[in-house]
Amino acid sequence: MPDSTPRWSRRGFLATSGAAALALSAVGSTPAHARQAAAEDEFAVLRARWRTLLLGDGFSPTAEPFRSKLAALGATARRHLDALDPKPGSLWPDAVWADPEPDKDQESYGYSGRIQESATRLRTLAEAYCQPGTGLTGDTAARDRIVAAYAHLLADVYHENQTPYGNWYSWEIGAPQPLLDVAVLLHEHLGAELIAATVRAVDHFVPDSKVAQYTGTSTGANRIDLCRVLALRGVLDGTAAKVTLARDAMSPTFPYVTKGDGLYADGSLIQHTNVPYTGSYGAVLIDGTGRLLALLDESSWQVTDPKRQLFLDAVEAAYAPFLHDGLMMDGVSGRAISRGLTAGDPNGVQQDDHLRGHAVIGSVLVLAQGASPAEAARWRALAKGWLTRDRYADVTTGRTLGVAALSRVNALLADASVTAAPEPLGHRLFPSMDRAVHRTRTFTASLSSASKRITYYENGNGENVRGWHTGAGMLYWWAGDANGGQYSDGWWPTVDPYRLPGTTASLKRLADGEGGTWGAATPDTTWAGGTTDGTYATLAQHLLGLSSTLRARKSWFFLDDAVVCLGAGITATDGTGVHTVVDNRSLGADGTAQLVVDGRVRDTDGAVDARWAHLDGHAGYVFPGGTPLTTLREDRTGAWKDINGGGATTPVTRRYVTLTADHGTDPADASYAYAVLPGASRERTAARAADPDWLLTLANSARAQGIRVPSLGFTGVTFWEPGTVGKVDVDAPVCVQIVERRDGTAVLTVSDPNRAVRALRLTWRHPVHTVLSKPSTVTSARTGTSLTLAFGDLSGTAGATQRVVVGLR
Repeated sequence: MPDSTPRWSRRGFLATSGAAALALSAVGSTPAHARQAAAEDEFAVLRARWRTLLLGDGFSPTAEPFRSKLAALGATARRHLDALDPKPGSLWPDAVWADPEPDKDQESYGYSGRIQESATRLRTLAEAYCQPGTGLTGDTAARDRIVAAYAHLLADVYHENQTPYGNWYSWEIGAPQPLLDVAVLLHEHLGAELIAATVRAVDHFVPDSKVAQYTGTSTGANRIDLCRVLALRGVLDGTAAKVTLARDAMSPTFPYVTKGDGLYADGSLIQHTNVPYTGSYGAVLIDGTGRLLALLDESSWQVTDPKRQLFLDAVEAAYAPFLHDGLMMDGVSGRAISRGLTAGDPNGVQQDDHLRGHAVIGSVLVLAQGASPAEAARWRALAKGWLTRDRYADVTTGRTLGVAALSRVNALLADASVTAAPEPLGHRLFPSMDRAVHRTRTFTASLSSASKRITYYENGNGENVRGWHTGAGMLYWWAGDANGGQYSDGWWPTVDPYRLPGTTASLKRLADGEGGTWGAATPDTTWAGGTTDGTYATLAQHLLGLSSTLRARKSWFFLDDAVVCLGAGITATDGTGVHTVVDNRSLGADGTAQLVVDGRVRDTDGAVDARWAHLDGHAGYVFPGGTPLTTLREDRTGAWKDINGGGATTPVTRRYVTLTADHGTDPADASYAYAVLPGASRERTAARAADPDWLLTLANSARAQGIRVPSLGFTGVTFWEPGTVGKVDVDAPVCVQIVERRDGTAVLTVSDPNRAVRALRLTWRHPVHTVLSKPSTVTSARTGTSLTLAFGDLSGTAGATQRVVVGLR
């Protein structure tokens, strides 16, 4: 299959880098001189390669969307150039970095951030000078002003005698990355003195000691960012030792970790100790790793650590599960969900789940350059599928990607030899970060929970200050083309943060940033997780409210066309109401989707007894046995500034339909039961509600929660304590799932989300002929009129599913 992403060949690299050596040798130069010339030329090739990674190639600047993208880049650059006014303490009047009281407080964070902002503007100017079709292409007067501004920033603040203030990130990553990009783009115009000043500054703020230990702020995505700085610093002035250090310092990011930051064997990706971050810091990780592997590929510094394969495997194991039709799921994007529209962005580009998804997909294409042909072929097929199915944010408009990434995506989409791959169906559980993803033929869903391991939510730098309940069992789902922008279109600044779908929440008022910054708040419970056979899943969360007395036992059963949700033991003494949000759907700015309850159009708000409900174009909802349901249709107005200090103040209004099960003030042992049928028609919803045999609730209490779906041969039970539910007995708290298959076998799966079970005895009172396969944790098995399994210590299995396959009589 032809490769739509160019790859360097070693022969071509050596031919280029060796040209100077051959020429010198021909005129009698010494071998030492020849080696030096070859080395210098190899650095020139690396600089050219980085330039291509920054600018892209193979596109026509006069063809859309590149023509418009380049014109927009030029317009932004022109605004920066017109406003450029170098003075002591700043390059632009609105980006003053001079801190009158340099410290590490929040105010100083702002000042240090403006160094990074100024360096980023300089990079935009340098790109506009280098790219075709910007209106500043090759403009020598503009170039001279850029170089002078670059020199001013180095002389005024980013130099070897400066003591850092504010945020460490600005000095070690945020500023040096764009500055080094500028230095590569304008290398031949900076001169030896400015290059020397650049490397002295970088050596001061990012010494070798920053990567000497894999700890603190030098882990995961941050470590890769530091490696990028070190590698480009070495490439800039030809210091081979720095490039070698950068390459070797990447290695600690490759192996799986078992705690803290990094990539886990189950596909989880954590940053800041306890925050699921596949979609944000993980995006930085795959972008930086992909770029560095592409930069060093087939060079003297090629990354040869065999453990790098673990990271390559993460494309399909860690990233792909959270990519859906072009978007990256918000449940693994941390505080990035609050960024949306930023203040002062003249282009008004919303940083939503689709923008993050497109960026990660672009990084996958870069990473493919350093992968095997088979891996690269699979990834390009997946990428083409994700992008072509995206009906909300068409990548070919150029809105979500820069020119370089767009050039790679455009080449992929134009490559007829690459067939778009469908998303793999099934269930993926990520016990190490309390997340799950479920895919069927009709819908995709994602669940976010919290535990001692994983924070309720993360806020910091004034971002995501109202994300309090995003870890309280939030259930995201997408069904059909029309739902792709559900959580994209102004969702986060307008949704009621106390009414997030799937959550059980106290209505006690919380302060912005409640619980502390950087994921400081975690519930005092270890129970979050469950078990899956790869198709269905039985998950549970012991919910403890953030800064609240709320307690609840929540279970989810993920099926072929529904998610069944049970809650019990719901108790609180805050003196406020408590509710469970069955769903909260955005209808956009002025949607008119009809809500029907038990066959009658619902055009008023308030409580109603319901056996089923249906929201046109969205989903059906079934309430076994009936339930008091509260409905609300409202227009909500907010601004990104409300949830992010750097957000735009422009009001955003969106219409919502909310369905809640209200548990009253200070409930004691309240419960709920409902099923969400994403994408279901009104008729199918009504039929499900009328079928008494479709769903059997086996238990719903603080002791156990379980269901049986006879048509699927499915039984799922959360045992909060030892006991019996239906035909299943256990002597320890676990999640159990049994699926009886049509081929005469059954798959029984067990997990210990609490990570405390030292031994387990499980009995399924159903005839079993033989055990076909079992994990090493099963110490004995007895078959016959029933199946009895003895498990050893499950506490060390990290909440992973234990799978047993049996033959039925």
